[in-house]
Amino acid sequence: MTELTRSQVAAIVDHTLLKPEATRADAERTIAEAADLGVFAVCLSPSMLPVDTGDQATCVVAGFPSGKHHSLVKAAEARLAVDTGATEVDMVIDVGAAIAGAYDEVFADVLTVREAIGPDVLLKVIVESAALLEFAGPDTLTEVCVRAVTAGADMVKTSTGFHPSGGASVEAVRIMRAAVPDTTGVKASGGIRTAESAAELIAAGATRLGLSGTRAVLDGFR
Repeated sequence: MTELTRSQVAAIVDHTLLKPEATRADAERTIAEAADLGVFAVCLSPSMLPVDTGDQATCVVAGFPSGKHHSLVKAAEARLAVDTGATEVDMVIDVGAAIAGAYDEVFADVLTVREAIGPDVLLKVIVESAALLEFAGPDTLTEVCVRAVTAGADMVKTSTGFHPSGGASVEAVRIMRAAVPDTTGVKASGGIRTAESAAELIAAGATRLGLSGTRAVLDGFR
């Protein structure tokens, strides 16, 4: 079906559990499954920490899922997560500020979190690409990605998976990939349920995938 192998795709997956109803027992099962699948990271709500994710990186979200938290609250949440074991932080921007063209606010939001967690923690910035494309357009998505990288983002990420506008799309990933340097990652997340969809997003430029139904996606690769 595709030239990508199961292990190649697993190596760029954040196996994700962010449901509000998730329990610590659910988190433990997710961590065990991540180890079994051989994925890169486990992505959890910060309230689940501290946890031992073994060989997988420990990823948490901040300002999730609305992005409407004050920047200092996002920064404190991210710093606490790092202090309790997180090695990667996925923060949500203020989507409304981006749609309004307040790009300096987006920059300041990202910079505040970057400074709080320090230079050694991988910072992914969730831009809610589907919402930006729906309410503002591709130029806004491009500019938001540029500002995020300038403020210290290591990756730009499509979606929380909770916004009604939708999740990852090939169009969004292509725009985001073109907007940022080759050294900056692009994480596709939200609504990726098949190997075909994952392969299309990787071909468009995604360097990381956020998946909750990871096993079903990986089973589609040889």
